[in-house]
Amino acid sequence: MTWTAPSPAIIDDILSQTRFDANGLISAIAQDPDGTILMLAWMNADALRETLETGRVCYWSRSREKLWRKGETSGQQQQLLEARLDCDMDAALFIIRQTGVACHTGWRSCFYHGVTPNGLQDTMQPEIDPAVLYGR
Repeated sequence: MTWTAPSPAIIDDILSQTRFDANGLISAIAQDPDGTILMLAWMNADALRETLETGRVCYWSRSREKLWRKGETSGQQQQLLEARLDCDMDAALFIIRQTGVACHTGWRSCFYHGVTPNGLQDTMQPEIDPAVLYGR
């Protein structure tokens, strides 16, 4: 499965129907083809457009206030396989091919804290030290 970008006119139509919040953002979930949720991030219209045009997932960094092309510093890129918007048109789901780990802390998925009767329990182990991941 590979991503085939819609035409610019179709992308414009999709963006015009997308319901961005008061900050101009929608939530964006990245999921492996096997169904594992890897991460949740945010997108503005420019990030969504770039993702749909290029097939390389791009987010909006709220902390840095700029476009964040997943993997630009770590090499842990996400290639788009399939894109979906929810029924309210205010959240996106991306089926992606993840290079390396998705989480900036070195875990495959950002969702590794399991809630149990005894508190939080890690459901997996980190795959890489963040210092190695980011060359620190």
